[in-house]
Amino acid sequence: QARAGIISTVEVLKVMEAFVNEPNYTVWSDLSCNLGILSTLLSHTDFYEEIQGFVKDVFSPIGERLGWDPKPGEGHLDALLRGLVLGKLGKAGHKATLEEARRRFKDHVEGKHVLSADLRSPVYVTVLKHGDSTTLDTMLKLHKQADMQEEKNRIERVLGAISQPELIQKVLTFALSEEVRPQDTVSVIGGVAGGSKQGRKAAWKFVRDNWEELYNRYQGGFLISRLIKV
Repeated sequence: QARAGIISTVEVLKVMEAFVNEPNYTVWSDLSCNLGILSTLLSHTDFYEEIQGFVKDVFSPIGERLGWDPKPGEGHLDALLRGLVLGKLGKAGHKATLEEARRRFKDHVEGKHVLSADLRSPVYVTVLKHGDSTTLDTMLKLHKQADMQEEKNRIERVLGAISQPELIQKVLTFALSEEVRPQDTVSVIGGVAGGSKQGRKAAWKFVRDNWEELYNRYQGGFLISRLIKV
């Protein structure tokens, strides 16, 4: 109803606050998705920082309850929920989450303590969102060293979280390089488009500038329609 302009978005945010003690992954996934859409819209306004504050307020209680490490008897959905919540808090700049993500990322890169598969995406997204050229170089190095395609894809999907314009360009150039399989290029560009306001503009310009190459690469297949959609 809010998207249709029938009710105020404020009403939606008030309802969201009522889910602060919610334990269910599916509910949090839906909240996360809707807050993501709202965040995207508000990135063009003065309210962007305030919506990040709202995300931190709503997600930090569940984040504290879940912690970083699995508890005995946990199910698959708890692991998914932990990844979702920590990723959301990290992207929003929640201080404790960002510090812990950086610490665990450092240990992971140095081989001291390898990150579990469930935590890799949220940690990668968090350090990239608040990272610099060194962070991006480290991620590209991890991509090169990864022997499993699943890990390469995981990294490709999050590279767009980087914020600085010149690094965004580097990620877009990487998307068309031989390092990335042609069928995975769309994931990298899509990640940039969904990563930030600057990323959206840069990705759109990049697609237009490289349209001929992209169109010839995918012809009329489903990947070209996915690219246009993202």
